[in-house]
Amino acid sequence: MDGQDHDMSGGLSFDYSPEQRMLYDMIHAFVDKECGKPLARKLEAQDAFPRALFERIGAAGLYGIGIPEEYGGQGGGIEEQVIVCTEFARTLAGLSVLWHLTCWSGAKAILHHGTEDQRRHYLPRIARGELLFALAMTEPDGGTDVLRAMKTRAVPVDGGFRITGRKIWSTLAHEADKLLVLVRSETGDRPSQGLSVVIVDARAEGVTATPIPKLGLRCLGSCEVTFDNVFVPADAMIGAPGSGWRQITASLNAERILTAAMCTGMIEGVLEDALDYAGQRKAFGQLIGGFQAVQHKIADIAMNLETARLHTRRAAWLEARGRPCMVEATMAKCLAAELATAAADEGIQILGGMGYSAETDMQRYWRDARLFRIGPITSEMARNTIGESLGLPRSF
Repeated sequence: MDGQDHDMSGGLSFDYSPEQRMLYDMIHAFVDKECGKPLARKLEAQDAFPRALFERIGAAGLYGIGIPEEYGGQGGGIEEQVIVCTEFARTLAGLSVLWHLTCWSGAKAILHHGTEDQRRHYLPRIARGELLFALAMTEPDGGTDVLRAMKTRAVPVDGGFRITGRKIWSTLAHEADKLLVLVRSETGDRPSQGLSVVIVDARAEGVTATPIPKLGLRCLGSCEVTFDNVFVPADAMIGAPGSGWRQITASLNAERILTAAMCTGMIEGVLEDALDYAGQRKAFGQLIGGFQAVQHKIADIAMNLETARLHTRRAAWLEARGRPCMVEATMAKCLAAELATAAADEGIQILGGMGYSAETDMQRYWRDARLFRIGPITSEMARNTIGESLGLPRSF
């Protein structure tokens, strides 16, 4: 697999660094051995949380990618996380959220915004695969418009806060150990003011997580979560009170880049399956891979893969070096999500009836990829952001 990289002299290189190549080779082999597509089909059929898979990923140290060694991690940053996320999605598709969610919503938030005590307490356990985090941000009355819809409150009490409210589409909240919850902790002149991020014990009294039946990611339940006067100690707040929205916006680039990486991996998985089927299936006396119509579909999937890959790697390169990349990360996420959905749809067409069958992975890739045109940012809102960056007036 080739990827985009740059050297500090300004030249352009399409090679991984030696360390990144070693990581790629290791994770590629691990995924083929431990997380293959037959396993993904089996897990989906069971429709239950894949605890054994979570533990295998943890035992391999992969939750430590992006966590500094001083906190028990493997080191590395967003570029290395893109490698891991892409490879997981190549076989697991949306099940790669199992890795992505804890690394993004848990480890990154604590590493960049937590206290030193919080880092020492949580990060080594995350790196060892002992803690599963889920994010509870979206409100039932507003998806993208989360600020104006924010009704979940944290009221100060002796020793901490009492949280009351509801969240929706919190993936893995019913299985998580900890919830990262965005709450309104104080009033402000603007909707973005007065918000805080707190770590809530997912099994605390008053927390109820109810999975929502959905199209894809079937063994990774997404939940409605209610908080009924839930006590949270004061030291569970991440960062200063009222700084929550700044924390969220500071993490959006990484979230979008890793989502783009997931979608890129899905396209690679689709291409693998399409090529395999076209090289075995015969019709009208010859392999269907010899038909121009099929070749063109496969060529389109391959071009879409390279487009998604290059945009994702470019955004990750900028993010890793602290350079502005909000537009690039948003473009990468929007493009990769739409290209992954299109690739899986064409993959179904190539496989014909078997593409529609649960015995193959094409329909699973389509169902999982379709989510990412909606979240974590809709394609429509992504285009609003890109348009505004070009000097167009704000449209919302």
